[in-house]
Amino acid sequence: MLADWLLGAPLELPPALLAHYPELGHARWRRGGLALRVGGWCLGRATVSGITLWRTIWLANGVALRPELLLHELQHVHQFEADRAFPLRYLWGTLRHGYTRNPYEADARAYAARRLADASLIV
Repeated sequence: MLADWLLGAPLELPPALLAHYPELGHARWRRGGLALRVGGWCLGRATVSGITLWRTIWLANGVALRPELLLHELQHVHQFEADRAFPLRYLWGTLRHGYTRNPYEADARAYAARRLADASLIV
């Protein structure tokens, strides 16, 4: 279907995952879609594992629902909400530092690592 190719299909996260990481319920989740391909093209790849635009997170088809990836993308939702200029700042950070050293990517990796560490303390 054309709409799924463009926008992806709605994705419901498993209840057990949401029970362990309830903050993941704050975002809208989708599988597939053009946004993943555009993100990949910007990085010289066919696609990316995940991409976030405002409160919607797209995950590539076949990508496992790993908490590390989901929390990383959720931090991008928080970044969008915290700063209206985030999309421009993110692009500037990538141009200036490269994708992996973009301060927003480093922040998202750190957020996911902290949250995973916090979860492991509870178990």
